Amino acid sequence: MKRVLIFFAAGCLGAFANSVVVWLFGDLGITKALGVSISPALTASWLYPRIVWGGIWGLLFFLPLCNSKPFSKGTLLSLFPTMVQLFIVFPYKANKGIAGIELGIFTPVFVFIYNWVWGVVTSLTIRYSK
Repeated sequence: MKRVLIFFAAGCLGAFANSVVVWLFGDLGITKALGVSISPALTASWLYPRIVWGGIWGLLFFLPLCNSKPFSKGTLLSLFPTMVQLFIVFPYKANKGIAGIELGIFTPVFVFIYNWVWGVVTSLTIRYSK
């Protein structure tokens, strides 16, 4: 039970870091400069579901992959939520096309970067919580 709680909490922290980076890139105009329409407001209603889903995704860290290498494990496991975002959420839930291309051609790159932040922060949190 302790590991479930650690992995969930680490995923929540990773999602918070991810969300701050998403907001910051939008606020600084980085996404807009590259033609991507992702610029959310940092509000509780936007943040809360992202943090909960980040915790749920954190349970992926039970998979025995690259256990001794937190950057490798975080990078590898970040591909799961990235693929879901690009190939399920954007086209079917948000109606933004495959890989969110309607938001801009570089959308997949940003999604990968954002989820990489989640994966690495989650992995490092788990590593240093033991």
